Amino acid sequence: MVPDGSGPTGMPGMSMPSTSAAAAAPAGPNAVTIDNFAFGPNSLTVKAGTTVTWTNKDEEPHTVVANDGSFRSPTLGAGATYTFTFAKAGSFAYVCSIHPFMHATVVVTQ
Repeated sequence: MVPDGSGPTGMPGMSMPSTSAAAAAPAGPNAVTIDNFAFGPNSLTVKAGTTVTWTNKDEEPHTVVANDGSFRSPTLGAGATYTFTFAKAGSFAYVCSIHPFMHATVVVTQ
């Protein structure tokens, strides 16, 4: 029983966490999200000289490894990011070396 006669309405000073807080969005238009064992977007087009940022939103570790060897991230744990600046035009296919079924492409234009 509550001394002032009111019913149990919850703990004073306590509140439920907001459910509207979404996960942080990628840093910008030149960002790739790793989520649910996939790269998104699957194909990203940028101009030469652009830095692309990959963010791992999975609970599992992933990597970002170019098929031609031009870039290779360390293992990215949950929430980790990797950036790479594309200096030359071309099409750069890449995979997660831990989960090779995950693949995507960055297309770099002049």
